Amino acid sequence: MTSPQRVRFGYWTPIFGGWLRNVDDEQTPVSFAHVAEIARVAEEGGFDLTLIPELNLNDIKGVEAPSLDAWAVTAGLAAVTSKLELMTAVRPGFHNPFHTAKQAATIDEISGGRFTLNVVSAWWAEEAKQYDGLFSAHDDRYARTIEWVEVLRGLWSETPFAYEGEYYRTEGTYLEPKPRVTPRLYAGGESEAGRTSITRFADAYLTHGGTLKELETKVADMRRRRSEAGATPFEAFGMAAYAIVRDTEEEAQAEIDRITDVRGGAAYGSYQDFVSKSKLDTQVDLKEYSVSNRGLRPNLVGTPDQVAERIVAFANVGVSTLLLQFSPHLPELQRFAAEVIPRVRRLEAQRDA
Repeated sequence: MTSPQRVRFGYWTPIFGGWLRNVDDEQTPVSFAHVAEIARVAEEGGFDLTLIPELNLNDIKGVEAPSLDAWAVTAGLAAVTSKLELMTAVRPGFHNPFHTAKQAATIDEISGGRFTLNVVSAWWAEEAKQYDGLFSAHDDRYARTIEWVEVLRGLWSETPFAYEGEYYRTEGTYLEPKPRVTPRLYAGGESEAGRTSITRFADAYLTHGGTLKELETKVADMRRRRSEAGATPFEAFGMAAYAIVRDTEEEAQAEIDRITDVRGGAAYGSYQDFVSKSKLDTQVDLKEYSVSNRGLRPNLVGTPDQVAERIVAFANVGVSTLLLQFSPHLPELQRFAAEVIPRVRRLEAQRDA
């Protein structure tokens, strides 16, 4: 049994205006000034990293609502932060790997080696249609991703770099400067094709929110696959979660009731694409879809003590990285930093004593 790691606290950068599909105004403006303020507060409050999601359309508030570009936001955050790991989502069907390698090396330079990638094989057919993204059959998207990663890593390590594959080719490409720290590659997937390809190329595994038992099973499965492949163990297992911290259980439950009061409408327009194109291993109903990324399933809901204890329970089954969502994002992130993170650190110290 692998010893539990110290939990790394991360949060999703809210480029969509929030995480709730049936709350129109979450007091989370779609602006760089606001996400930069969140990043500075997160650094001061003990957060370790942020995931900057990438979608050209807003799947939280509806396709007509605004959303920011992930890579432009990342470059900006690299310049105004000093400690946060900046994990940017990237979809191979929307990005040429040669250009991506150059962009990544540049952001690595701006950040001083704090840039990492979340490689996502994409799920939203309507977005690909509107933004001319490649969107082939599910398993083919993962096959392309494997080559895409090989090109990326080759460009970061070899000069000149030559490659001959089914999807990408070059007789010799020069890329300078190279990253000072080779970016860690995170990836998530639940289908057989997804887990197989992630076992081959990823440094760390990410998953949507799940119950303690679901995460224990996933972590064990991915560790087994990695071992059978003869590869080094995954460096981290990360999970998305939506956190609700209140003084009492009753207040926390009242907040759940408020945010899952499904009214339908444009914000739920991506639901069918999400459940049909992702090949999920867990059924997601419309009420659960009210909160992004199956965020309520981990049940990080309750008093500060309750939430801290549940986080340590997840750490004990191998979840070493949390990627959290809040609403309103800034004040609830501040509450979490002040009331939950110190409690988790105390529990970890007691566990490891």
